[in-house]
Amino acid sequence: MFQHDIDAINAIREGVRGLCQNFDAAYWRQVDEVKGFPDDFVTALTEAGWLAAMIPEEFGGSGLGLSEASVILEEVNRCGGNSGTVHGQMYNMFTLLRHGSDEQKRQFLPKIAAGELRLQSMGVTEPTTGTDTTKIKTTAVRKGDKYVINGQKVWISRIQHSDLMILLARTTPLAEVTRKSEGMSIFLVDLEHAMANGMTVQPIANMVNHETNELFFDNLEIPAECLIGEEGKGFRYILDGLNAERTLIAAECIGDGRWFIDKASSYAREREVFGRPIGKNQGVQFPIAQAHIDVEAADLMRWRACHEYDNGLNAGASANMAKYLAAEASWKAANVCLQTHGGFGFACEYDVERKFRETRLYQVAPISTNLILSYVAEHLLELPRSF
Repeated sequence: MFQHDIDAINAIREGVRGLCQNFDAAYWRQVDEVKGFPDDFVTALTEAGWLAAMIPEEFGGSGLGLSEASVILEEVNRCGGNSGTVHGQMYNMFTLLRHGSDEQKRQFLPKIAAGELRLQSMGVTEPTTGTDTTKIKTTAVRKGDKYVINGQKVWISRIQHSDLMILLARTTPLAEVTRKSEGMSIFLVDLEHAMANGMTVQPIANMVNHETNELFFDNLEIPAECLIGEEGKGFRYILDGLNAERTLIAAECIGDGRWFIDKASSYAREREVFGRPIGKNQGVQFPIAQAHIDVEAADLMRWRACHEYDNGLNAGASANMAKYLAAEASWKAANVCLQTHGGFGFACEYDVERKFRETRLYQVAPISTNLILSYVAEHLLELPRSF
């Protein structure tokens, strides 16, 4: 059903795995211990061209699609890394590629491809609205050749390690639009300028080494040319990025799931109790086998979502279902892996507890599993809206 160049996909897998061999478990463990950011890894991934995979060749990239991007992130996680440190540049790129002006693309894409600029952050979520995006309160008011931004965002990641941010704000009050999805616009914000002229960043400590922040905007002025696309169409534009995001997160979860299954299988073959490998017991091997089946099934939906997205089809349903299935599969695999290791699963040196925490995030973000179920019920099964 889905046509891919298997040789090209395998070449990507081998290339990413080769790079990741330079960043072993000890590297990621140390980054996690100090709540640090893997700058060396991100730099290496950039210099190797992987973060420019989707940028058209005319702007210095490889001109690949979501399918190839998903494999890159999958392999980072399967190798024991955390692609949450780089995935923002992948899915944010699609917003700029699909809706940015020719001038914006010429100005920013070559520098992003060369690693001179990073586009790692997207500012959508707010403390009082959460997933109810149409109720956002951050405003952008046009004043001459500038927009003035006021408001607040939360759970905005990688601000300290990005140069640019995609920002969603209301340019027309909710009370003045015909449809609640209208009147929002997206902007490409220069973060260094913003932090010196009205944007305050407050880091949020959390259970995963996922650098994230709360943002406050106090009369931040940005040039009018920062607007991406047409004013008032931002919600529709941002959905493109969100569908890409959910598909890429699905791929990350598949990578996690395969890491957990490989780790559990290896340990179950080697660990002997009562004079036999624990993997010889059906009570140990069956849960691992079931986790493998779940991951493989989720992988099929990932490829369907990629196929639809790359071919300009509506990928909303597939992207949501791929993310749901993959997040469920990786979380089940994480639990199986931890249970297989027993007490050793809690020891940091085995890396299970770190990956356990990392993959748990995807039950909640970038969209909770409950919201996906609501989407499927309403939009695919035509059941009454539940909220």
